[in-house]
Amino acid sequence: MPLGPPDRNPPPFFRQGASAQARLVLCAALALFLMVADARFHVVEPARAALALVLHPFQRLLLSPVDAWESFGDYRRGTERAMAAEALARQQLVEQAERLARAAQLQAENQRLRALLELRPALEVASLSAEVLYEAADPYSRRVVIDRGSRHGVQAGSPVINDAGVLGQVTRVYTLSAEVTLLSDKDAAIPVLNTRTQARNAAFGSSDGNGMELRFLAANADIKPGDLMSTSGLDGVYPSGLPVAKVTSVERRGDTSFASVRLQPVAQLDSVRHVLVLQPQEQHAKAKAEAAAVLAAEAASAASLKAQRKAAAAEAKAEAKADAKNSGGQP
Repeated sequence: MPLGPPDRNPPPFFRQGASAQARLVLCAALALFLMVADARFHVVEPARAALALVLHPFQRLLLSPVDAWESFGDYRRGTERAMAAEALARQQLVEQAERLARAAQLQAENQRLRALLELRPALEVASLSAEVLYEAADPYSRRVVIDRGSRHGVQAGSPVINDAGVLGQVTRVYTLSAEVTLLSDKDAAIPVLNTRTQARNAAFGSSDGNGMELRFLAANADIKPGDLMSTSGLDGVYPSGLPVAKVTSVERRGDTSFASVRLQPVAQLDSVRHVLVLQPQEQHAKAKAEAAAVLAAEAASAASLKAQRKAAAAEAKAEAKADAKNSGGQP
């Protein structure tokens, strides 16, 4: 048997491909390419929507134990809460009896005034009930996922509210679910109106994700803690008059011409479960234009009728003067 140099090649089991450093560089370049492509050209948006649709049943299945445990806990604590709520309700029933009587009187007076002024009733905004499934996994944003999507008529930009006030706005819609950006998110913004002074401003989510703030407000502005901020309705998205937040602190410093104003949303963003998704106000543009046209036509008709009556009165007055003159000239 001839002797030769030993084979220094490793066995097939120990052979390796590219080095770990080359793999790291390749994966980093691929991740950077996907991030740029998604941010600039949205190339993975269909894949994200399809993946969300495929994973939706599994997400609901994985959430079922949590929902069952929460339901059990709610049932266990329900009796105690019901007894306490009954005692509180009996006390509040007496206090609200007088308020109810005054509210009914004011409502009847309001209806009579609207009828006298020939005002049209306000347009009702279409709404869709939804349930919060879970919070988004991104730790740098304040978003929740609801169980209604494009199949149910949810549109991007739709306002989301609950019984306390505004929660946020739909920013991403899937087939069976949608993402809602809460008011305390650092990228959230909403036009508000101070119900005490009627001053308009814009509220933004704070950078730390806790609460909201008013920016670029003059240091001598008339604002104080406890003021209620509501939607102004000027953005064409949120209906006017919805509660948004309350002023918690106002800091006026001499080294700057702007005041630092902190707000606290009136809706409990961390404990909300059932919400209402409203149709954006811009969907009512056609109805508003039609109502404005009707009002303009009625105003033009009233002005024309008034002009005709005035002309008839002037003509009757001229005829009376002519008859008086003719009767005075006879012997």
